[in-house]
Amino acid sequence: MKLKTENVVIGLTDPKSPSNVGAVMRAAGCYQANEVRYTGVRYAKAAKFHTDTKDASRKIPLNAVESLIDNLTPGQRIVCVDLVEGAIALPEFEHPENAFYIFGPEDGTIAQEVINSAYAVVYVPTIGCMNLAASVNVLLYDRLAKSKDMLAGDELIKSSRDTNNTVKVPVN
Repeated sequence: MKLKTENVVIGLTDPKSPSNVGAVMRAAGCYQANEVRYTGVRYAKAAKFHTDTKDASRKIPLNAVESLIDNLTPGQRIVCVDLVEGAIALPEFEHPENAFYIFGPEDGTIAQEVINSAYAVVYVPTIGCMNLAASVNVLLYDRLAKSKDMLAGDELIKSSRDTNNTVKVPVN
C-alpha cells in the first residue's frame, strides 16, 4: 500500500459511545492513522461491546490517556476539530504532515485549554452537527483527498472491498 511518512494521531475527548469509538477505529484503519487516544472513563466502562468491526485495534493502538495535549512527539501539530467560533472551514485547511487531530465528545466540546494550545482549529461546514465517528471519517478523507500521495485505481479497489463485491463498470 502507501509508503507512509506522515504521523496521524486521533484524540477523542471523553467519548461516550462504544459504537462511535469502534467506528473511529475502523476509520483509523481505512485511512492509516498511527494511533487513537482517548480521555475520560465513559468509553472504558462500555468497551466490552465489540464495535471495531474490522479489528483495527489489532494494528492501531487505542490508548487511554489523562491528557490529550501531553506527550506530543517533536513537531507534532494539534488540530482541534469541532464547531468552535473562529475556526477554519475544513475545505480551506492545509493539513500538517505530523498531525494530532483532537475531537470533542458527542455531548460537549473540546476544553478551552486544548483549543488554546492548538496549531489550528477546524470545523466541517455542515448544517447541524455530525456525530463523532462521522466527523473523524470526513476529516481523514479530507486529509487523504488533499494528499499528494493518494492511491487510486482498480488495485486499491480490489484490495479494499468486501469479498462479496466483484462488480465492475462495463467497458464501452
